[in-house]
Amino acid sequence: MMQYQLLSVVTGGVSDTNTRAPSGTLPNIPWRRAGVRHNPNEIYLDIIEEVDAVLDAVGNVISFDVAGCIQIQSKLSGIPDLLLTFKDPTIIDDCSFHPCVRYARYEADSIISFVPPDGNFNLMRYRVRPSVLKMGFTPPIICTPSFRYETGSTAGSTMIGVIDIKLSARSISTLFNMESRKSSVTIEEVSVTIPFPKIVKTANLKVNFGQVLYDEASKIAKWTVGNLDDKMRLQLTGEMKLESARRPDENPPLGITWKIPSASLSGLSVGGLSITGEYYKPYKGVRNIAKSGRFQIRCS
Repeated sequence: MMQYQLLSVVTGGVSDTNTRAPSGTLPNIPWRRAGVRHNPNEIYLDIIEEVDAVLDAVGNVISFDVAGCIQIQSKLSGIPDLLLTFKDPTIIDDCSFHPCVRYARYEADSIISFVPPDGNFNLMRYRVRPSVLKMGFTPPIICTPSFRYETGSTAGSTMIGVIDIKLSARSISTLFNMESRKSSVTIEEVSVTIPFPKIVKTANLKVNFGQVLYDEASKIAKWTVGNLDDKMRLQLTGEMKLESARRPDENPPLGITWKIPSASLSGLSVGGLSITGEYYKPYKGVRNIAKSGRFQIRCS
């Protein structure tokens, strides 16, 4: 299970909810029910960033974009009033917030002030400022697909295709490690979706690790890998039979999914969290997650 990093919490004081947001009484905070009680009191923040990217068949990045969200699991009693700060808020661009956030306060000093709903909710969504990404993006995964087509050896035979996909983890990428670790990074929930040209009749595929399933109706194969580290060298190979002797006009791009815990695409991190209006000291944790969004590999 991925662990949260414990953050220090400032508690106590009188809430200023009455003067700066909804009035501070529950009738004016429709997202929070009355009489909330928890034991223990705790709050967890997930900073999740996704990269949409298009790569060519040899791994060169053609285009990419990074967006993120902050998901919160709140189990706090009473009416806690929270202030969330970031170490470098200039990373954030084009953001939107849950109704509980006082937008005027964020516009003034980039501090997120809010009375949270009880339970799980999305605090905010954002895009990463382009200037932060100017150094480019080095993907954590290397995927090199190859498709070859040739006519069968007998007269009047249909076209035969050969597929070869190599997959490995890159030991060095542009991701930020959000905690010190001596061992190599493990990439989790890795899978490859392979759409075949519509003129493919059948495909016989095999892999040296994981599991591959081919759906003849949709002409799509899914290679499920699971965890991947930089010592593994994975390969999918196979043959395809086409419905005619005509070569496909193009090979559809592959789709890859992956996730890396305790990593960030932008380096965004929490500076602090203070709580007023209540006098308990809650447990609070934060973790970063970097993952794929729409991540495509063009085929040769």
